[in-house]
Amino acid sequence: MRIMIVDDHPLYVEGLKNLLQEDFEIVSAVSTGFEAVEEARRTKPDVILMDINMPGLDGIAATREILSKQPEIKILMLTSFGETDTLYRAIRAGAVGYLLKDLEDTEIIWGLKELQKGRNPFSPGLENLVLEEFRRQADHQPSGQGLALLNERQIEVLDLVAQGLEYVEVGKRLFISERTVKYHMANIREILQLPNQAQIVAWAWEHGLGKTVPK
Repeated sequence: MRIMIVDDHPLYVEGLKNLLQEDFEIVSAVSTGFEAVEEARRTKPDVILMDINMPGLDGIAATREILSKQPEIKILMLTSFGETDTLYRAIRAGAVGYLLKDLEDTEIIWGLKELQKGRNPFSPGLENLVLEEFRRQADHQPSGQGLALLNERQIEVLDLVAQGLEYVEVGKRLFISERTVKYHMANIREILQLPNQAQIVAWAWEHGLGKTVPK
């Protein structure tokens, strides 16, 4: 996995490099959002570890700009802040996960390993905050709009995924295989033209699905 680091704290960047370079390839490290956009274009990393608060172009705006041109890149927010609104805006911009900087070294590596498995890593407790915010936003949106894009089975699958169930659990609920669940989710991603599961879940919440927040 090829990683780019975007953070304006040199000591923290150096620490991250030392932590990650044994298991991952560090292709670049920059300190501003503007540099991040240019370096992403030049180096084409698999993953970007993106700080949020930076001078000029902040991490959320940089994420949106990068993914508009390179949607295949996975951007993982790594920040000191865990506010719900910031979390929500980061996911809406296209971030695939959100880790706090005060995590143990092993937890940062865990987050990257989760990405390799196709999962969305969040620091403990943050995923439910995001889902709660999706629900709050959905409560102010008319339900049902846009669901005509999906067939009945796709809606059933997405509803359960949006509740936080793993694919294997969704399969058991609907009496289908985990592989079939993955097939439906791939089709949903293609239909909705959304780059990752976090944004698909956001879309589901906004359209009235997955109303039960996982325990």
